[in-house]
Amino acid sequence: MDNKITYMTELDSSVDKSEPFVMGIDEAGRGPVMGPMVYGCCYAPISKSDTLKSMKFNDSKKLTEQQRDQLFYKMGESNKILAYETDVITAEKLSEKMLYKKPISLNVISHESAIGLIRSVLKKGVNVQELYLDTVGPPDKYQLMLKKLFPEIGKIIVSKKADSLYPIVSAASIAAKVVRDFEITNKNFDYLNINDQDEQLSTDFGSGYPSDPLTKKWLVKNRDKVFGYPNFIRFSWKTTETAMRGTCYGVDWVLENDKLKQYFQESQNDKKRFMFFKENNIENCINDF
Repeated sequence: MDNKITYMTELDSSVDKSEPFVMGIDEAGRGPVMGPMVYGCCYAPISKSDTLKSMKFNDSKKLTEQQRDQLFYKMGESNKILAYETDVITAEKLSEKMLYKKPISLNVISHESAIGLIRSVLKKGVNVQELYLDTVGPPDKYQLMLKKLFPEIGKIIVSKKADSLYPIVSAASIAAKVVRDFEITNKNFDYLNINDQDEQLSTDFGSGYPSDPLTKKWLVKNRDKVFGYPNFIRFSWKTTETAMRGTCYGVDWVLENDKLKQYFQESQNDKKRFMFFKENNIENCINDF
């Protein structure tokens, strides 16, 4: 069972959830080599559209950190107008899914997170009738998929630069960005229980983007030859693979059980076996049940 990390607010009890709502979704942290990717949504009654515009939401990338924090605080204080919810997808979870035997792409992970947020809001009884999202992959294909999944939502728009076009998506963008920044800023490596002061991992890793000189320096300085990096790093990123190559020990995966077979008697049983066992080279060692 996944240990989901979520930050959210709830609408004030005085808000009528049955009236038509508008909802926006955006993400933060898609590109970095470290830290989580965070999906955020914001939703509000359509009747409050003018109020939303007056709150001066904008694409989080165009705002200073101080401006984002101020708007995020205002969102938390405005539950008679709107509410937000975020889904924090850790670097460990991203690595796990993208390094499966049958890898799950970042686009699919993004779609799943957005769909999860929509379902969560609808489950609360919110009558979402307009939905706006920043695109992941081809907009038309994504939009068609969402319309099939959520026929009860009257209007669904998937658009490039949606965080600059629609205030509700701008608000979602701010929620996602502030939550990711919080996760990054408050990161420490105490859980590793490193007692040697000289071996302590620095938290001076910059923005986490591969092009950031501080991030590059951290990746070079903090490599472990056996384990590579803590689970805060996205092992599925090419940047991580490149940083580890030639410095960290490689691993040779044995795909066949030839060496083990000499210790066990091979079964003569010709029963049909599930594909899962064949694909993962799992053999029966005992056949007398």
